[in-house]
Amino acid sequence: MHDGNALPPVPAIGVGAVVFNRDGQVLLIKRNQAPACGFWSIPGGKQEAGESLAEACCREVLEETGVAVTLASIIAVVERRTEGFHYVIIDYLAYPVDKGDIVLIAATDVAESVWVSPNLLSNYQLVPGLEDIVLRASKLDTLGRVAGLQASNVLAGDYILPLPTSESDRPGR
Repeated sequence: MHDGNALPPVPAIGVGAVVFNRDGQVLLIKRNQAPACGFWSIPGGKQEAGESLAEACCREVLEETGVAVTLASIIAVVERRTEGFHYVIIDYLAYPVDKGDIVLIAATDVAESVWVSPNLLSNYQLVPGLEDIVLRASKLDTLGRVAGLQASNVLAGDYILPLPTSESDRPGR
C-alpha cells in the first residue's frame, strides 16, 4: 500500500536465475544496493527495453558473476513491493555453459558471489522467499527433472507447461 500523497512505484519486470553447478551447489550473490542491500539472493535484475526475458536473465547473470548460463525453465514468479520498489520477478532454473571450474566475479550491484550447497542456505541471510524456491529447484536438479514453464517451439518469448510424457506424469497417478 502507499500513502495518499505519493504515487506508488511503477512495477518493473525483473529476472533471476537459480543456477546449479555440477556439484549441485547454487550460485548466490550478496547485494550491495537497494532493495535488499546486504542480503543474499540469486543473480538477476531488470529487463531492459528490447530484451527478451531469457536474454535479460542471461545478461544479468553474466554481468554480476561472470557466469554464462543456459536456461532450463521458469520455476517461480514472485512479486516484491519493498523499500520504494515494485518488482515482478521471473526466476529461471539455469546451468553454467562451462562445466569445468568456474571463477566467479562480483560486479555491478554485487558485493560477493559464491557457490553454496543447498543444505547450508540457513547460514546466509537470504531475501524473503528465496530458500523455498532454491530447495524446490535443488530437489528437481537432484532427481534430474526439469519442471515449470518451458520455452514454446512456436513463438519466441512464450512459455507454456510441457505435456506429460507418460501416464505416470499425470497428477494423482
